[in-house]
Amino acid sequence: MNPVQRLAEVVTLPTRLTDTVDDWGRDPEFVQRFRNLSGLRWNTSVGGAEHLPRRTGALVVVNARRFALAPMFAALAVGEAVDRPVRFVGRPDVAPFGPLMQRIGALLEVEGEIEGALRAGEVVVVGAHHAPGNRRSGTVDHRLLGAAVATRVRVLPAATISFPTRRSARVEIGPAVRQPRGRRGPLDELEIADLVQRHIDALLEEYGGVGTPFDWLPFDRLWGT
Repeated sequence: MNPVQRLAEVVTLPTRLTDTVDDWGRDPEFVQRFRNLSGLRWNTSVGGAEHLPRRTGALVVVNARRFALAPMFAALAVGEAVDRPVRFVGRPDVAPFGPLMQRIGALLEVEGEIEGALRAGEVVVVGAHHAPGNRRSGTVDHRLLGAAVATRVRVLPAATISFPTRRSARVEIGPAVRQPRGRRGPLDELEIADLVQRHIDALLEEYGGVGTPFDWLPFDRLWGT
């Protein structure tokens, strides 16, 4: 089976939901289809998985580039590495893309939905604002960290690293940042957001490469380049 036929098989949507869809609409069988799809382009390794809790919730913040779908691919890679569901923030509230993204673990960019997942012990990936390459992270939206502050779960910086001419990609998870111990407030969230961004930048400086916004597209496998 050639790569184009394999791609068509992977993205063919089932006609009905399976019996294993969870409370947030994630379908493990459909997730595996997307893992197979990402395997057409990437051979992704995950470092620092030991920093994630085994059973409790955690918020992982990754750098992102426009069109790169970094939170989704990071969630797929990390979930496979730690053998547990990993969700990501960025589900549009419109059909057909909203329901499709929900089935691979996407949550709405709403603090209440993120907080509910964290309280239920889920690992959630959220992306920083888009940056042009792998050198620096964009700013981290402090409002999305409010759910982690409220639930007192770990907030972990993570770097997503890719190269336009290689199949290898990496998700490197750093140690959890230390949250303020005082009363929750906007300054707590701003402080954590700034700290997370600096930690992501440090990871990118250690592991980063050049990268382009379209690295995730399977040009080399599909079109023979």
